[in-house]
Amino acid sequence: MKIGITGATGQLGRLVVEKLKGRVSADQIVALVRTPQKASDLGIEARQFDYNNHPEELASSLGGIDKLLLISGNEIGQRAIQHAHVIEAAQIAGVKWIVYTSLLHADTSTLSLASEHLATEAALKTSGIAYSILRNGWYTENYTGSVAGALAGGAFLGSAGDGRIASASRADYAEAAAVVLTNESHKGKTYELAGDNAYTLTELAAEISRQSGKNIPYRNLPETEYASVLKNVGIPEGFALAIAGWDVSASKGDLFDETHQLSTLIGRPTTPMPEVVKVALKNTQ
Repeated sequence: MKIGITGATGQLGRLVVEKLKGRVSADQIVALVRTPQKASDLGIEARQFDYNNHPEELASSLGGIDKLLLISGNEIGQRAIQHAHVIEAAQIAGVKWIVYTSLLHADTSTLSLASEHLATEAALKTSGIAYSILRNGWYTENYTGSVAGALAGGAFLGSAGDGRIASASRADYAEAAAVVLTNESHKGKTYELAGDNAYTLTELAAEISRQSGKNIPYRNLPETEYASVLKNVGIPEGFALAIAGWDVSASKGDLFDETHQLSTLIGRPTTPMPEVVKVALKNTQ
């Protein structure tokens, strides 16, 4: 019974492999990655797997895999097509179950990311393959990745207003994926996964200030201004616009959830935001 992990050398994928190793033997896990050499440190079998390849090519890499974790790709705008390739390949290869990392409240979210996730969910539901959908909320690291810049600039910038963000750590979401992949009772289910304790960016900035000993206020900017700031620090224009737009969606409550399905799945509270801030601050030293 082999479990394939797409994107296994990515930030989430590596954590999923680590969590799975605590539940199944390493020889049951297969890394499906663009560059197998980059997976050499994972201690598991690695096979070449590129979402852009033709389904027949991808299918050859899925031989013997019963369960597949489809971690959503990182090429925004191409993902619906890429994921469809993977699902078709899984049909050809006889994969029995696909677990997919989708987006929190994908069916109602105003985030620009939602449409590609919904397209993939629809493809899964008509594939004839058993599926589970993990609608992942925001990673806390999406915001704490800006800690160094906030310390350097003296403020934490964004466009999320007073929107409450129920984020969790990447490790929390990785553990949920490992739990689901190793228990077939989760087949056919869709989970809305988010952190237990929501916060605003004002509260995040206050926590950064508390731990760093510096005054780092939150400055809420209009969407276009925030995108311009991001562009000026080297982020490509399209991605800068997307990030600013996601913040605006956060202001509308699209990153909020209070059902606690994530902590229920993993059997413990999700990682508190202050703990992730602590790690981010340590990494800036």
